[in-house]
Amino acid sequence: MLKFILVASMVILFLIFSIPILIAENYIGKRNPEKKGRQSLSIVRFMFRRILKVAGVHITVKGIENIPEDQAVLYVGNHRSYFDILVGYTTVPTPLGFMAKKEMESIPLLSDWMRNVNCLFLDRKNIREGVKAILEGVAKVKAGVSIWIFPEGTRNEAEDYLELMPFKEGSLKIAEKTGCPVIPVAITGTAEIYESHFPRITSSQVTIEFGKPFIIKGLEPEKKKFVGAHTRELIIDMLKEEKRLREGN
Repeated sequence: MLKFILVASMVILFLIFSIPILIAENYIGKRNPEKKGRQSLSIVRFMFRRILKVAGVHITVKGIENIPEDQAVLYVGNHRSYFDILVGYTTVPTPLGFMAKKEMESIPLLSDWMRNVNCLFLDRKNIREGVKAILEGVAKVKAGVSIWIFPEGTRNEAEDYLELMPFKEGSLKIAEKTGCPVIPVAITGTAEIYESHFPRITSSQVTIEFGKPFIIKGLEPEKKKFVGAHTRELIIDMLKEEKRLREGN
């Protein structure tokens, strides 16, 4: 329980004592939104690295060469843990934001920091609001900020991490509308940090693999029609290979 108490304390203390920083960042944002975004990302990434270190998380990154340095992309990943977000922010070297569920927007201070680091809030029950979030994502990508989505729609609690839930086909609209590359992302080991033995936090070896980017327009007709299912299969293939390596087969 000690790690849980330490991590929870770090988050709460950060949110409280960062209020002056939030105020300053919002003031900066009125004059220079780009500077605000850059500084906020730096602060949050620093904090996430400290949390992961305290939690005893060791990360192996594969496929970092597949991330373009000069172009925004749509990251599409499997979702096992809240820690997926921390791992994503600390391994992607370029501007990044996550698509989050609408409920997160009501959490004071946390939602302010989420907005500062390019997060978008998706209301899956309201079609009009959902379209609005997608259009905001399109604007982010055109401005050079990559967006990360979890097309399963929620955290996958299946015992076998190869059992991905169906990907929502409409979830990749941002890539369809912008023409940006899609990068499939496979993450293993994050559920073992917290969710697998709630409420304890334990050390874990996490592997994150960035697959080869593809353009939806360049896919074969059948894959283009069901691009969500196609991306899901790519991620499953990466997860299978990682499982094979972990088991030494």
